[in-house]
Amino acid sequence: MSSMEQATANEPREVRPVPSGASVCVLAGFYEGLEVPVDRDWMVIGRGRTADVVIAEPTISRAHAAIGFDDEGFFMQDLGSTNGTRVNGTREARIGLACGDELQLGKLRLRVRLPAAS
Repeated sequence: MSSMEQATANEPREVRPVPSGASVCVLAGFYEGLEVPVDRDWMVIGRGRTADVVIAEPTISRAHAAIGFDDEGFFMQDLGSTNGTRVNGTREARIGLACGDELQLGKLRLRVRLPAAS
């Protein structure tokens, strides 16, 4: 893991309550159909053991990207990954998420499901 990945992935954060019902679902490959709830305000996805969601996919970094939640809602943040992170086909460093957005981390494709706005 690069020092940037480690610093960003392990950065201390204020814990915020997260609305229930958010999840990410794997769209294709070995993990197809796997659905993981987004139940915290900072959830790291990667192939390394310290990631919150560990996916054994060689095209993703150990700490590839995070799904987060802040005052503006859910967002995706790339953690300095080698292959980058795409949201709906566009490479992004950080972007707000909407229900149905598709994330691509290396060859891994995920669909975001978010709770309805209250």
